[in-house]
Amino acid sequence: MEINDNTFLRQFETKTNGKLAIIEYSLQDRKIFLTKIVAPEIKNKDVFVDDFIYNVLEIISERNISVVPTVPKITKYIRKNRRYKSLLPVGIRI
Repeated sequence: MEINDNTFLRQFETKTNGKLAIIEYSLQDRKIFLTKIVAPEIKNKDVFVDDFIYNVLEIISERNISVVPTVPKITKYIRKNRRYKSLLPVGIRI
């Protein structure tokens, strides 16, 4: 999956079946707040969204910054995949 970090619009972007999927974010003090996820209506949407979240979290991990999920779908994904809990800032539990 090819993901573009559109810093101007503050969103991670990818295309599936020619349609744009995004995860919006806000960056503050070495923390990235994931604020919104928009995915097109496609077959296996849940599988696609999980793969998209996985790839975005890998990018964030490589940048060595903390993540604060504010979207229930992303929070649920981190809760299910414990290895990403290390990306949470001190004091944030999900």
